[in-house]
Amino acid sequence: MTVKTYRASCMCKKVQFEVDVDLSKGTTRCNCTSCVKRRWWGVMVKPGHLRPIAGESELVKLGNSKGPGGFCKHCGIVAYAFGEAAEWNDGDYYSVNVATLDGLSPEERAAIPIMYLDGLHDTWAPLEASDQTRYL
Repeated sequence: MTVKTYRASCMCKKVQFEVDVDLSKGTTRCNCTSCVKRRWWGVMVKPGHLRPIAGESELVKLGNSKGPGGFCKHCGIVAYAFGEAAEWNDGDYYSVNVATLDGLSPEERAAIPIMYLDGLHDTWAPLEASDQTRYL
């Protein structure tokens, strides 16, 4: 795959956006309580690669999030979340919910690489795909 522009939306379509991303570079799933309960499947993109189209005012902030993003106050789907620069990434970013990308076939979704992370123990170390990650 290469960088591709995807349309994306929450379940009720009140929140819509475009995102430029190369899914072949990988996505993440984490075992922390927040990610497990939300069934989060994220892909990181730089701020200039996400463009809101509609419904930004329909998003409710997640926890102590300072930037744009959150969950749709109508259907509850978390579309994307803003993350500030940290020692483990390359500056500010958006984590986009892969499940919100419209138009992906089941085969395309199955081919997307996933790195499993150990957020539950606050190490964020990669986990081997196994029975311990199958539920993510």
